[in-house]
Amino acid sequence: MTQTILFDPLVPWPVLIALAVLTALALALALWRRLSGWGLRTLAALVLLAALSGPVIQREDRSPLSDIVIVVEDRSASQALSDRPAQMTEALQELETRLAARPNTEVRRVTVADSAEDGGTQVMGAITRALADEPSARVAGIIALSDGQVHDMERTPDLPAPLHLLMTGRTGDWDRRLIVRNAPSFGIIGEPITLTLRVEDQGAVPEGQQVTELQIAVDGGTPQSFRLPVGVDFDLPLTLPHGGRNVVEFRVPEAEGELTARNNAALLQINGVRDRLRVLLVSGAPHPGGRTWRNLLKSDSAVDLVHFTILRPPEKQDGVPVEELSLIAFPTRELFLEKIEDFDLIIFDRYKRRGILPAVYLDNVANYVRGGGAVLVAAGPDFASADSIFRTPLASVLPARPSARVLEEPYRPAISALGLRHPVTAELTGAADWGRWMRQVELEPTSGTVLMEGVEERPLLLLDRVGEGRVALLASDHAWLWSRDYEGGGPQLELLRRLAHWMMKEPELEEEVLSAEATGQRMRIQRRTLGDTVGSVQLVAPDGSEAEVPLRETRPGLWEGLYESDQIGLYHLSEGGQKAVIGLGPAAPREFEQTIATEELMRPAIAALRGGAMALEAGMPALRDIREGRPASGRGWIGLTPRGAYETTAVIQTPLLPAWLMLVLAASLLIWAWLREGQN
Repeated sequence: MTQTILFDPLVPWPVLIALAVLTALALALALWRRLSGWGLRTLAALVLLAALSGPVIQREDRSPLSDIVIVVEDRSASQALSDRPAQMTEALQELETRLAARPNTEVRRVTVADSAEDGGTQVMGAITRALADEPSARVAGIIALSDGQVHDMERTPDLPAPLHLLMTGRTGDWDRRLIVRNAPSFGIIGEPITLTLRVEDQGAVPEGQQVTELQIAVDGGTPQSFRLPVGVDFDLPLTLPHGGRNVVEFRVPEAEGELTARNNAALLQINGVRDRLRVLLVSGAPHPGGRTWRNLLKSDSAVDLVHFTILRPPEKQDGVPVEELSLIAFPTRELFLEKIEDFDLIIFDRYKRRGILPAVYLDNVANYVRGGGAVLVAAGPDFASADSIFRTPLASVLPARPSARVLEEPYRPAISALGLRHPVTAELTGAADWGRWMRQVELEPTSGTVLMEGVEERPLLLLDRVGEGRVALLASDHAWLWSRDYEGGGPQLELLRRLAHWMMKEPELEEEVLSAEATGQRMRIQRRTLGDTVGSVQLVAPDGSEAEVPLRETRPGLWEGLYESDQIGLYHLSEGGQKAVIGLGPAAPREFEQTIATEELMRPAIAALRGGAMALEAGMPALRDIREGRPASGRGWIGLTPRGAYETTAVIQTPLLPAWLMLVLAASLLIWAWLREGQN
């Protein structure tokens, strides 16, 4: 029980102060006038003022509260290295034993796991949350068991008690790390981009580690090896092999004795983009669709167009030589022999044999396709004639032969059954409202895939792969009607754009492809196919474990599945001969950027209240009680501050003197003063 004298005035304090001032003035006047009895009257006034101030004795019944010690356990990924888990377990057991032996003490254990979105070790955030749940007046100390690699020191709270670090790790620990200092998010296909890499060693590095091997693999392919110096920035030129996402993995082999190989790899996902699309457009006799092709290609700033139109046929008897059938000399040899490989796409628009392109030139075009080039043929009536380019060496790469019949009747282009599954035509909606075309060349397919149909379901648009290249055949020259909004028009621009991108081998338009997209720790797997069914995706995780991911059909030709994992790194996917790689999270998480135990990061927070940092390798320090403000650590010991906190269970207030006694005392003094004045 404790006792305290308090004041509970009977009148407001301003009134009480005013009465005290009047009393002081009256005393001064009595002294100046030398009045008798001034002393007794002053005492009476003071007794009355004291009575009005209401002095009381407050008695409190207090119940003592225990001290709280917060123990923070760092269970992040870096704490699983080497023998740190055993160090942690042993230290926790001994610490719990010593805290249990300390009288009047409670322990609050806080566990820090890996943070979401690669945020590293959030020790200070955990301490902040723990302090918010406890009265600061009861916290005697905070003890953190960690390697000291903390990534949220900017969130350090105001600490009510000393913070101590019991540090895991060994003095002989060392680690090797691969760092990507500079990497672009995209690159031009076929042009080198420059990456800046560095191999860095940390800790007690043994001798003989000045050079290491670097392995580079693109899209999970066979890695290439190079010898590189350690501790030096070096620029690495890299050429992207294809458009879309290129997954590039850099890896340094694990050295003997290093803490972990998790930071020996770097995973980059670089988008390959095409610089410019170089197109050669060769038109036959002028027709309304020719201008449509030209306007379409010239409207795209990323297209370099070379366009030649044959203005006069060679059979016209005007004495003009064949090689001069255009406003300028047609550079056939330069275009079709010397520089044909410079073009990404060649379009023949209603072109027929005219004696301008010798058979050897067209044979070179066929070889260009087999070697990886792309040819689009927009067929007109001439394709079904004796002068058709099908009757040239180019026929060896075309997916259909003409039947010599031209259908001159209106029809509405429609997407075929396979076209509904093919990415070029699958999302062309509103087919029922498309405008009609008026002409179609009858074809007999010999290979490839029919994506669109015309009169009586005859092939209208065919795609085919020939060697490394691709060919498209459009059996009508009336696509331009859509651009003129005839009968409502149709998606001519989108169709031709997709055709061009498919022929340029853009990954998003491949009909047989396995791909995946990562969001956090979840990946969405997509399998596009022209087949009716697909199997489960075989997945190989970074640690070598395997799993099967079932797929379900979300729309014709597209199958999807979800997979979630807590492992970070490169995953290999395969299904039906299709393969893909995907990086889930960073290959080297922030938790493994720095793995050597250190006290430097936490030193400012520890020094704020004179706490200590001790290496568990040297043994568990002793616990001592220290007064607040005194040094909280020393050689082999750390200190806790006894708080002496209590809980008030009852409060009793009683007047210091009874009111009647105060009144009698004041009246006695006044009567005494009156009697003395009467005697005088």
